[in-house]
Amino acid sequence: MNKIIKLIFFITLAILGVFITSQYSESWDELQFYKYANHALESYSTWPQRGEIIVTGNTYDNYGPAFVIFTSLTARALHIINPNGLISDYRHLVYFFTFLAGVWAFHDIAKRWMNQLAACTATLLFLTQPLFWGHAFFSPKDIPFMSLFLLSLSFGFRMVDSAPHFSWDSLSPSARKSLTGLSALWLVSVFSLFLLTDTFHTLIETLVRAAASGETNIISLIASDIQKVKPEIYIQKYFTLFLWLRSTFFLLSSFLLLLSARRSSFFLHPSSFILASLFLGITTSTRILGPLAGVIVVYYAFRKLTQQKDTQSSITNHQLPNTILLLTIYAILSIIAMYVTWPYLWPNPPARLLESLQVMSQYPWKGQVLFNGQYYSSTNLPLSYIPVLLAIQFTEPVWPLFVIGLMKLHKNNMALVSTLLWFVLPLMALIFTHAPLYDNTRQIFFILPPVFFVAGLGVETVLGWLNQQKVKVGFAVFILLPGLIAGVALHPYQYVYYNHLIGNPSGRFELDYWAASYREAANWLNENAPANAKIAVGAPQHIAELYLRSDLKITDAEPDYVIFSTRYNTHEKFFADDEIVYQVERGGMIFAVVRKIK
Repeated sequence: MNKIIKLIFFITLAILGVFITSQYSESWDELQFYKYANHALESYSTWPQRGEIIVTGNTYDNYGPAFVIFTSLTARALHIINPNGLISDYRHLVYFFTFLAGVWAFHDIAKRWMNQLAACTATLLFLTQPLFWGHAFFSPKDIPFMSLFLLSLSFGFRMVDSAPHFSWDSLSPSARKSLTGLSALWLVSVFSLFLLTDTFHTLIETLVRAAASGETNIISLIASDIQKVKPEIYIQKYFTLFLWLRSTFFLLSSFLLLLSARRSSFFLHPSSFILASLFLGITTSTRILGPLAGVIVVYYAFRKLTQQKDTQSSITNHQLPNTILLLTIYAILSIIAMYVTWPYLWPNPPARLLESLQVMSQYPWKGQVLFNGQYYSSTNLPLSYIPVLLAIQFTEPVWPLFVIGLMKLHKNNMALVSTLLWFVLPLMALIFTHAPLYDNTRQIFFILPPVFFVAGLGVETVLGWLNQQKVKVGFAVFILLPGLIAGVALHPYQYVYYNHLIGNPSGRFELDYWAASYREAANWLNENAPANAKIAVGAPQHIAELYLRSDLKITDAEPDYVIFSTRYNTHEKFFADDEIVYQVERGGMIFAVVRKIK
């Protein structure tokens, strides 16, 4: 029955998402991310044809494109089915469904560490945070990465739990020896071919240019007209041939390796590691910090092995090799999934992975960050930046429950270590290294779920103090009310939520940094502006352009109306003497204004 209720719950949320997605605006960054997605998709044809990838530039390539590629393809398919909808709204629906998948994964993890009622309450507390709910509809990277991280952990834990399906002892000694040798050979050959792509390209170029200059080598023997055409033609031709031969070798060798392991019952249950590996690879191909989920899964695997040793009087010799083999397969398949879905890595995987890690750890954002009434550079934020924002952007019950949960955390080793690896250590590193941050805490959403797991332990503790079931349910409803009330009141700008600890945040903290209010401003003009009116729009102009009527022309010359965001007080710097005819606001916070020009 619980599974049926859970299914009905998520279907209801999905239907709700279908109805309200069109009320959320395109966000500031989305246009560039889908240009990047298109370039990455184009690379799948240019790479096998010419050995070239399409580079977007401006650090976008250092984000893995896996999620935006998936979203782009899905949105295109939905647009074909229903051309009347905006393709950006279809993308937002994919974001929201991904968020729901992350919520499912959150609950799947939570029920491992607390009782059913506490797990459900913690999941609902996580789901109803206005900060997450608002971003869930138009954030192309932050909420999706958090959700993929949760899914990687959920399926990773399930993989480890299903590991007994595999038995190394089911193989004969000769089969073990053959499988070990073939695996080692496969690893060395395949990884060498992929990791040394640049080296092979250099070798081909050297041989071709030497043959073109009259030297005798393998190229001059197979290309009789090498001296009659430009070397670049043969360099591209032979490098492309290398790529095709490499792909063929990889597919055939992988098939033979799996065939050689056909006696192992583990391979009769591929879902136990394929889904876990796929999600970890795609998570890494969305943001470079994805492997942290793999680290937690590895700890879980060895922790479970240790627990088996503690509870059994003896332990068979195959359990440790089985665990190591399982994790090796997990890592290899994750790397393959990451590589296949991230074209930027293809020419030189090690160098470009290191480059991406460096760029993402010190992201070169040049704007100013509003915090507590002052503007700071993104690399010179006060130490209080993250702690204060986390205190005021979660609903009021979260941190008291977190503190209560800390008292119970030491009794749950896996929850404790996960919290340390996933939340505490990254948080300390971010604070004390002055890592560049902006737009409040959205870049670090992926480290925040442990806050709600610990809060769930706090819920479990409080529920243990209560006797009557009605009182327990009443308590659960009570702690969810702040998020539900704010979610309705701020719709569709839930992400600007601040709790009652600071009152009105206007002028002190960031509000509509995604410019999501431009859709509402554009809709007002669609209903009120005369035909062929001229509209001036402050950055980001492309958002308003997406929603304005086709006859309304965006121009900077002698406009009839202007739309400006209140971010950086832009609305007061331009056309300040003209009448405000409409303003987008919620809860006393103004996000954008429309002025009519005299």
